[in-house]
Amino acid sequence: MTDDPNLIGAFLRARRELVTPEQVGLPVHGVRRVPGLRREEVAMLAGISADYYLRLERGRDRRPSAQVLESLATVLRLDDDTKEYLFSLAADRPRKPRRRRRETVPAGTAKLLDMLPLPAFVEGRCLDVLAANPLATALSPRLTAGANRLRDVFLDPEEREMFLDWEMAAAYLIAGFRQAVGAETDDPRFIELVGELTLASPYFQKLWARHDVRPRMSATVRFLHPQVGELTLNREKYQVSGTDSIMLVVYHPDAGTEDADKLALLGSATRAPVGGIVKP
Repeated sequence: MTDDPNLIGAFLRARRELVTPEQVGLPVHGVRRVPGLRREEVAMLAGISADYYLRLERGRDRRPSAQVLESLATVLRLDDDTKEYLFSLAADRPRKPRRRRRETVPAGTAKLLDMLPLPAFVEGRCLDVLAANPLATALSPRLTAGANRLRDVFLDPEEREMFLDWEMAAAYLIAGFRQAVGAETDDPRFIELVGELTLASPYFQKLWARHDVRPRMSATVRFLHPQVGELTLNREKYQVSGTDSIMLVVYHPDAGTEDADKLALLGSATRAPVGGIVKP
């Protein structure tokens, strides 16, 4: 048996606990001792033996067929992104321990960042802030090179208070982080960050245990800014060409709105130096 983490087993266990018998048309009799579906119920609905499903959860079989994965995805009510993540866990991957990968911002992206008249920053695979322009730092002092979005959102009270929908923002952040990391959980940076947050934040631990997956994508974010008050901005994320997982993140208001006026006011008051880049 391999010493690799049992990623498939942990995922299946977490996701079956989120599906109720009623959702899949099973009758409920008496008091159930476990949340969600039982192992044998998942196996029955997926058309596989209970013994084989047990082997999957316990990590004794880590290469299920595509047909089995499709059946399990249907039973567990996975959306397309989460199903793709499940398939990635079963794919062959290098077993050699990884070294910590240094992420750098391409020169063209750094120039673009400094020229953008909107709050913008560059984030890495583990949501480390690699660079930020002055307006991004004016939006949040935590948006600066060397910071980490997960650590700040979960552990910094001032950052938490800025989000009017903090719980939703936190959940989306974790789901995007899990999707970005995929099966590469032997990355030292990933291990360090998840270990720190699991110990320091019970809410992070709770959300992480759900195994939710969501692409890092566009969203509407509501802030409570200490200088301009409530501020609603659209957030866009673009993958930087030539990189595996570095993203350019840009906030922008709807044109002609009070939010646009507030952002312009914030920009006029900004005298911060151009955001630096993490140097190799």
